Amino acid sequence: MRALLRSVLAAALVALPAAALPSEFVLVAHPSVSATALSRAEASRMFQRLESHWPDGGAVRPVDQAKTSPLRVAFSRDVLGKSMGAVEQYWSQAIFSGRAVPPVEKRSDADVVAYVRETPGAIGYVSSSASAEGVKRLALRD
Repeated sequence: MRALLRSVLAAALVALPAAALPSEFVLVAHPSVSATALSRAEASRMFQRLESHWPDGGAVRPVDQAKTSPLRVAFSRDVLGKSMGAVEQYWSQAIFSGRAVPPVEKRSDADVVAYVRETPGAIGYVSSSASAEGVKRLALRD
């Protein structure tokens, strides 16, 4: 019975259209950022506050989606290589040790875009279908 249930669930996931899956996101940055692309490793270091400056010297100001956002779950998995539980543990340890504080959190794509547009050095991620007016889209390399 369990094997049948797993098969049915797997088939249902495969049948979902790509747009229904939360893994389609794009990086967005403040228009003044000179970068046009980042590797996953570079983006990961920025969002974990291990890299604090852009190559041109400006301060990096990452912004995350809300913890409950499926987009954040996908970003954490695909870019940070961590589950949300592991991300929360990482930040608990960083805060306790005084190393760093987590990025600002925003509730929606529109809120992330507004923050990035208004904050020099900001970087965030939004769904690929979101309006990115006033911000710069960055390519994400492997």
